[in-house]
Order: sequence, then C-alpha cells, then structure tokens
Amino acid sequence: MTQLESARAGLLTPEIREAAISENAAPAVLSKQLAAGRAVLPANRNHKTLRPAVIGRAFRCKINVNLGASDIGSGLKTELCKLKLSMALKADAVMDLSTGGDLKKIRREILRLSALPVGTVPVYEALKRAGEVKKITPALLLDVIEEQAAEGVDFMTVHAGLLRKHLPLAEKRLTGIVSRGGSILAKWMELHDRENPLYDRFEEICAIFRKYDVTFSLGDALRPGSLYDACDRAQFAELKTLGSLVLRSRARGVQVMVEGPGHVPLDKVAMNIKKAEKLCHGAPFYVLGPLVTDLAAGYDHINAAIGGAVAAWNGASFLCYVTPKEHLGLPDLEDVRQGIIASKIAAHAGDLARGRPGAAKADGAMSRARYSFDWEKQFSLALDGETAKRMHRKTLPDPDRADKDYCSMCGPGFCSMRNFKTLKEPAGSAGR
Repeated sequence: MTQLESARAGLLTPEIREAAISENAAPAVLSKQLAAGRAVLPANRNHKTLRPAVIGRAFRCKINVNLGASDIGSGLKTELCKLKLSMALKADAVMDLSTGGDLKKIRREILRLSALPVGTVPVYEALKRAGEVKKITPALLLDVIEEQAAEGVDFMTVHAGLLRKHLPLAEKRLTGIVSRGGSILAKWMELHDRENPLYDRFEEICAIFRKYDVTFSLGDALRPGSLYDACDRAQFAELKTLGSLVLRSRARGVQVMVEGPGHVPLDKVAMNIKKAEKLCHGAPFYVLGPLVTDLAAGYDHINAAIGGAVAAWNGASFLCYVTPKEHLGLPDLEDVRQGIIASKIAAHAGDLARGRPGAAKADGAMSRARYSFDWEKQFSLALDGETAKRMHRKTLPDPDRADKDYCSMCGPGFCSMRNFKTLKEPAGSAGR
C-alpha cells in the first residue's frame, strides 16, 4: 500500500514513525493528516537512502532546493556539491531539474546520495529524448514517468491541469506561460490539436504512482510570471482543474500536493493560499516564492523570502527556494547557499507566526546566548552558523578578543547588553 492507503488503514509505517520523530509529533497525528490528504509523505519504495519528511500545514513548513545541469552550464560534479550543501544546511527536499548532460546518470547519482526526498519534472526528459516538442508522444511520457518512478523518484511535477481551453486565457498575458513544462505542453497541444496528454492519461499515471508510491506535485503551468498577470483567469482556471485532479489522485490511493505561484503582490498572497486550500480540498500547497515585486533581479532570494514568509504564515506547506540568480542564470554554490538560507528564514518566520509548537524554542535559546555573549552557542543555533562565525571572527580577528562580551558594532563602551548588566550590580561592584 501507499503511505496514504496505509494511513487510511490505521497502519503506522516505518516512514510515518520516522517523520513523526523529526516533527516531535505523535505518529497517530501524522497518520491522520495523511489519511485526510492534508499532508503527504513522499517516500518511493525504491529510494533506499531516504530520510522521510512530512509536508502539510499541520507541520513545520518545509523548503525545497532545485538542482540541475544545463547544456550551457554546470554538470554532475557541481550538482552533487549542491546536493551536499543542501543536506548540510538542512533543506527538506531537492528537485533534479536537469535539462543538459546525461539526465539519467545525474538523476541516479542524486538519488543514490540523497537522504532528502527527490523530485523531478519528467516532461524535461521526454523532450530531451524526443529531440523536439512535436515528436513527444503520450507513450514516451508514460515510459519516462515509469522509469523515473522505478529508479526511486519520490515526487514528480506533472502539469496535468493545463487544458486546451486555458490557452486563449494565457494569450492575454504580459508574460505568457513562464513554466518550462507548461510551455512544452502548450506547444504540443497546438502542434497536435489535441488535449494535454498528461490530463488524458492521468489514470495511467496514477497507476504508476501507486505502484511505486510516488507523490503528485501537480504543476501550475499557468503560474503568473509577473505581477501584471497575477490572479488572472488563466491562473485560477487551471487551479480549479488541479482541484479535480486532487480528488482523482486520492481516490486511487495516490498522495498529492499542489504547486502555486509565482509572482504575486504582497497583499494578494494570503488570498492565493486560502483559495488554493478551498479549490484543492486542503491538499498541501507548494509555492515558488511567491515573488512580491518584479524589480529584484539579483536579489530575488530576498524577494521570495518576503512572499514565502507570508505564504507560510497563511498555511503554505512547502516553499521552493529562489536564488539571487533567478531570471538571470544557473546558480552557483554561493547562490544556492543564499537561496536556502533565505527560504529557511521565510519558513521559520511562518512557523513562528502560526504558533507551531516548539517553533520559538530555538529563538529563545538564541536570545539567551546573545545576552550571555556565548558566541559558540549562537553559531550553533544560527540557520547558517558557518557564515555567522566567519562574520564575527572577521571583525574581531584577535583570538584573545573573539569571545569577549561585545562585538565590533558597538565595542565595549557602547554595548547595550553589557551596559545593562551593570545596572543590576550592587553599588561599588562595577568592574569586579
């Protein structure tokens, strides 16, 4: 049985028990959320190195890291370094979005080495094999999906909600279709004058997913690529179709989550999350950002963190990281680090705002460490302790000064915490 079917039957699988421990939650509570479809536990039977993570609004907000080589940049070695960094910084999942190089070799190595759930977008490999959009066939799509499932892929982005009737709505947009998978399928439908093959063959895809326990990540092919296009008829028409596919997936015992925007004005983020929850029957919502301005080129990790924090606060379960290179190029290792940390800040801020049990514990510990000038404790608690330590040591390079009760911002004379402590000392005791 799949994790969904096991949860419905009241069976506590090893994956459910392990994920519950990481959430500091009762396994029965986690199982209940899975059974209701309000959470997913991506755990392909063939991913032997997996450390399972539950994704759902009742649990800690998770983050995903996109990896992937292209024909004009990076390769297997670099992408494996990104994977290693993602695990070191405690990301929750990765997606292999490779479009260049030996796709199968790259994916298999990522699966072999990753303790994190691994996702893919199978239409990329279908296009790579076919050579051009016109030569993609429904049979090829199903072959690619089954092969990736058999290899151990835990969740797949399947753009099955994009229908032919939606395409005229996208033509009215400023930035059209910005989803790579969505643009491939839109072109296929236009060339063949046929319905989306992923929608037409959805039952067969469900059968494959159930066989290996792959989780659907229903792709938002019509996510807005600009604030101008946000919350338009195209976006919400597809979202309604995704909601119907959620019910079909669950009916076949297959786990499912739904992907969301995209570029969204800050004041519309909460509405998008609530609308998705309603139309998609409480399925976990997985958002790219969202980006709250179109002007942050070079700083889109900050842009996405702003939208991501609001999304997480309002119930988004899964944030896809965005790097400073978004819209500009393939990220390097430092871009990946910055993207991960920005997303982790957003996810944690959302957890704090939602009052998740235990979310504030580390924040309290950090405050105590700051007040006592316990620098090593601060570094251990920080989301990126390595960077924090490097910054601190750089400004106080003398080892004899590095652990003093002040930093270089204020120095000993102007340090507020240092000065406040002297207020509590008995008269005449200062300086003891």
